[in-house]
Amino acid sequence: MTTIKETAEAYEPQQTKNIVELEAVSVQQDIKRETRKNKQNEEYTISFVVVNGEEYRVPNSVIEQLQAILKEKPDMKTFKVTRKGEGLNTSYTVIQLE
Repeated sequence: MTTIKETAEAYEPQQTKNIVELEAVSVQQDIKRETRKNKQNEEYTISFVVVNGEEYRVPNSVIEQLQAILKEKPDMKTFKVTRKGEGLNTSYTVIQLE
């Protein structure tokens, strides 16, 4: 049995990670869309993939770039996403791996 102190010291708040944290993503990876509520009880929609039990957010701009790439390279199998900037000034780049 653990104490409240041990639980508090080990506690990590649950956060959705970002797709840029993955080394490679398969285009066959299942994607989910959910409507959730933020701290102000306002609804928002999120797209995410689940890898090893962890949720990774997929920004709409990544989906748009993938659509354009797949039109030119329909046989693409995997990709990686990089990020530049922070907050509202964040931009994502999709890089084909194979």
